[in-house]
Amino acid sequence: MSHIRTFFAGCTTMAAALGAVVLLTGAKDGPSHAQFDEITVGRINIVEPNGTKRLIISNRAQFPGAFEQGKEIPRPDRRSFAGMIFLDEEGNENGGFIQKGSRSADGKINAGLSLTFDRYRQDQALQLKHINNEKSSMAGVIINDVPFYENSSNDAYEQYWKTANAIADVKEREAYWNGLIEQGKLSQSRLYLGTNGKRDSALILNDAKGRPRLRIAVSASGEPVIEMLDENGKSVKTIGLDK
Repeated sequence: MSHIRTFFAGCTTMAAALGAVVLLTGAKDGPSHAQFDEITVGRINIVEPNGTKRLIISNRAQFPGAFEQGKEIPRPDRRSFAGMIFLDEEGNENGGFIQKGSRSADGKINAGLSLTFDRYRQDQALQLKHINNEKSSMAGVIINDVPFYENSSNDAYEQYWKTANAIADVKEREAYWNGLIEQGKLSQSRLYLGTNGKRDSALILNDAKGRPRLRIAVSASGEPVIEMLDENGKSVKTIGLDK
């Protein structure tokens, strides 16, 4: 009898374990529901029934790259952030929220947050951004003029990042990106509304090439000014309280 009791006890334990697996993973014949007071994870992938990722919430160590038609594109520049990525029905990145904040041993602060919304199969069209260090801080809303994805051809974004990631020199990499911007293949900033490191609050309007042409600002001391700029950023007309 002791062997029988041991056998049935083992079966009961196995059944409980299988029940837990079904509860957590979902039975094949339908969805299951579970309720937890608290869970601790490194990353969560929210997917559609067909497996298409729609939302990724991740720590810094497991933060994903970009996504184009369900294919992940390496983004080494994101390895210092935690947050979430939005994806559309086709598996394209559609915006997201990233954040970081730390102080080094020598007291330097490296912190920032960014909430973005992308144009279809392209870069961010709207961004809410805040960055700060031990000396200054800025926060603002940025609106970009983003080309339609077919202007850059399919899968162009992936090629852009492959090329950029292969450039070791920071200045050369920045020049590469600026070249794509000049060719109209990437987004151009058209409007900024917010504060800057000098504690000015400003509305800056840019032309189609991203060049500032009109600036309306109030300094930290309370002095208002309107500046009209040429294509090189030089002030050609200024309106202040004394003019």
